[in-house]
Amino acid sequence: MIAVPAVDLRGGQCVQLVGGDYNDERVRLDDPAAVAAEWVRIGFTRLHVVDLDAATGRGHNHEVIREILRDASVPIQVGGGVRDEARIERLLDEGASWVVVGTRAVEDEDWRREMAERFPGRLILAADVRERKIVTRGWAETSPLDVIDFLEELAQLPLAGVLVTAVHLEGKMAGTDLPLMEDVAEASQWPVFASGGVTSLDDMRALEHRGLSGAVLGMALYTGALDARRLAEEFGA
Repeated sequence: MIAVPAVDLRGGQCVQLVGGDYNDERVRLDDPAAVAAEWVRIGFTRLHVVDLDAATGRGHNHEVIREILRDASVPIQVGGGVRDEARIERLLDEGASWVVVGTRAVEDEDWRREMAERFPGRLILAADVRERKIVTRGWAETSPLDVIDFLEELAQLPLAGVLVTAVHLEGKMAGTDLPLMEDVAEASQWPVFASGGVTSLDDMRALEHRGLSGAVLGMALYTGALDARRLAEEFGA
């Protein structure tokens, strides 16, 4: 299993929010490209970049993302507000290894299938979950759709993977939702990446034991609660 540091972008800066709440920001760093480079220097071999402003309709961080991709020496997956083919194509052209699609891919089955077939093996579908229900539009809207039922709807799509975020635990450093992640891994025919609440090496080992392919980490790394070097040594590649 691989550990993937998150670089979450808001207003041109790298931030960490608790539970996706814009009013509960715990970390703010003013040079996201330098942050990304530091994670690579420590030993991580993949990064996760998210445009929080685009995801929530508050603007975008396109220039910052271009800078990170231009300087990248490791594969990077980029998401946040990706809701049209042109944006997918642009991110891939600019150097993203994978594009993470969420809200529109959840809500629009035809578009989801068309994009997966148009970009086989290049899309990661983000299933953001609160108490096993899919949430969309920057975690602002909760659908009645159960995440396991949703995975069944994705059958046979040529995806690169699925990213499942336990929104109810995001940024709280209280551990991850292991029953949820285990069920998702069992139900998925693609590599599954966990996010939300991953706080310790024991969390990582437990996820690996349950068949997860990777985990995206944020708050625990940025606050130093989890030793980045030790994490990179065990789960960096």
